[in-house]
Amino acid sequence: MSQSIRRYLICSGIIALLAGVLHLAIIFGGPDWYAFFHAPARIVRLATVGALYPKIFCLAAAVLLMLCAGYAFSGAGLIRRLPFLHPALVLIGSVFILRGIAFFPLLLWRPDLLARVCDCRGLDPFLVVSSVICLATGIGYVLGARKT
Repeated sequence: MSQSIRRYLICSGIIALLAGVLHLAIIFGGPDWYAFFHAPARIVRLATVGALYPKIFCLAAAVLLMLCAGYAFSGAGLIRRLPFLHPALVLIGSVFILRGIAFFPLLLWRPDLLARVCDCRGLDPFLVVSSVICLATGIGYVLGARKT
């Protein structure tokens, strides 16, 4: 594997790991953090009344993202080879790429659906930045998958 591809995979893993840690922080940050990170209004309301659903959802997302990070680090050779490494990297990369590009068609053709998913209207800076990050992360996974 070339050093540049390895670096892309490591960076993608770091981004996934940081996103997982951020999801854990949101649980402890409470309703204000859910709102700041554009959780749907329903989730913010549930967090405000202390419901478990937002916490469980964030915890599940954190675990998934950290697992994704583990696969990136495995593909880069930083940790032992995990099972199903190649298909996992392809799947993870595809999901990140889909998340990265799905925002734009939704913005154009289904803004009502987009508003329900992320509690945002129109060209929201948070959504644009997070979409670009997801797209770059997904590309890193796919590039790494091609070389494993």
